[in-house]
Amino acid sequence: MRLATWNVNSIRARVERTVEFAVREHIDVLAMQEIKCKAEQFPFAAFEEAGFHVEAHGFSQWNGVAIASREPLADVSYAFPGMPGFAKDHVGDDAPQEARAIGATIGGVRIWSLYVPNGRALEDPHYFYKLDWLSALQQHVGDELQRTPDLPLALVGDFNIAPTDADNGDPAVVPGFSTHVSEPERAAFAALESAGVTDVVRPLVPTGYTYWDYKRLRFPKNEGMRIDFILGSHALANAVTGAAIHRDERKGEAPSDHVPVVVDLDFTSDEDDDDRPMIFG
Repeated sequence: MRLATWNVNSIRARVERTVEFAVREHIDVLAMQEIKCKAEQFPFAAFEEAGFHVEAHGFSQWNGVAIASREPLADVSYAFPGMPGFAKDHVGDDAPQEARAIGATIGGVRIWSLYVPNGRALEDPHYFYKLDWLSALQQHVGDELQRTPDLPLALVGDFNIAPTDADNGDPAVVPGFSTHVSEPERAAFAALESAGVTDVVRPLVPTGYTYWDYKRLRFPKNEGMRIDFILGSHALANAVTGAAIHRDERKGEAPSDHVPVVVDLDFTSDEDDDDRPMIFG
């Protein structure tokens, strides 16, 4: 299975480019974030003509997630258990959920396409919503892997966190003053990994960013951030045979500000094969 994640920053604006990438790169499963449309507005036909099944989850021109797959999607979920909601000036713990998560089982692999809240500013209510959202995700992952420790589980998407200083090359994003690099956010990312998943890309692709702001010539200067991830359980990590960050997708006409991240998975080979990269230590 070749699994990819991509914050497309409006699927209707970039459907041709997205489908062309998926076909050219022989992607089997493509998780998308920031589709920016209601589910009924998603351009299903373009994907279906290319041989994909699609499930989309979106409420408006903001947020939104989707999964396109060569194989049918089973057990589709539009939120993980305990996922909090958010609404400006809302009081109480019953705020409406946003379209930030969609999960499906494909070929025995449980895949979540996730668009983690941005946080906006360190004192903004959205920042505390982000931390609560990540805490709930950690709880769900821990519970899921405790029940089924051999589950091939993939958490993929835009996490809006640069977990180490090496993942941040944007001079405007400063620890102590900016979201995405604050200590609580990085601690939340580490806590998620402690629940039983790990970054399966960085061990194989030691450098490279996944996002560059449209402003201030960030891309030509390579002042980007690595905030898009594929996190895998032990069972998934043991199946990884390759990975790539497709930097060139930030080039060309009207690109997304993010680029695709891809991993190759092989569940048929012996996990003790010496040629298989070691992801989990």
